[in-house]
Amino acid sequence: MIYINDFIANLRLILNTNLNEEKNMIDSQKITRSSCVFGLDEFDYMSLLNQEEAELIKSRMVDVKFRKGEIVFKQGSFANNIVVLNEGLIKTYIEGSNERLVLQIFSPVKMLGLSALLENSHVRHHSAQVYVDSKISLIEISAIRQVMASNASFSNLLVSMLAEQLIITSGRFYCLTMKQTYGRMADVLLCLATRVYKSNRFPLHLTRRDFSELSGMTIESVSRIFTKFKNDGLIRIEDDFLEILDPEKMEMISFKG
Repeated sequence: MIYINDFIANLRLILNTNLNEEKNMIDSQKITRSSCVFGLDEFDYMSLLNQEEAELIKSRMVDVKFRKGEIVFKQGSFANNIVVLNEGLIKTYIEGSNERLVLQIFSPVKMLGLSALLENSHVRHHSAQVYVDSKISLIEISAIRQVMASNASFSNLLVSMLAEQLIITSGRFYCLTMKQTYGRMADVLLCLATRVYKSNRFPLHLTRRDFSELSGMTIESVSRIFTKFKNDGLIRIEDDFLEILDPEKMEMISFKG
């Protein structure tokens, strides 16, 4: 009887181990296939600064209000500041001859333009534009570099944020190149819910054209997929709000692509 109990215990251990390994493998695949699993936390960079450093940053910082649709910075322009989004919504994108490739959507409070920290990088490698009326702080890059040289915690935060943005952009490229239209749209909606608005119900600040740009498909395809998702009970659109009604099924569509 003792041997049977030991056998059952060992079998349970093996089954649980296999289940955990399978779950870890699935979670790893979700990380690879989604651009929504990073960037969930806001950051308070000022809390990492001493009084002298905080005064330096504030003396080299200006607050600017941007109207909906205005350009924050232009691809190819001189990179002389770091952008902090305090309120609103911003997209970064690469401009081609006829089209735009959206890299990322930023919500408060985030830093943009960190690639300007590269010593040999004197120009912007992408553009930024606000989706809605936004409040932004512009900090001289020389002040940022000065504080980074003396404050390891602040420097580590910016390096971590830059790495996070690289991972998000990599996930975006996977989504656009490897997923079918339904998977791409599911990925966009999940990213808006989990990373940007942090709620399954969020305002429709984005137009059909914006969704077309984000998902790499035509406006007609966007409208068709929205209709399909509504008919299938996945989303609800009313009063200029969109709500994801079945997040698990939406995640499965995004995962399978």
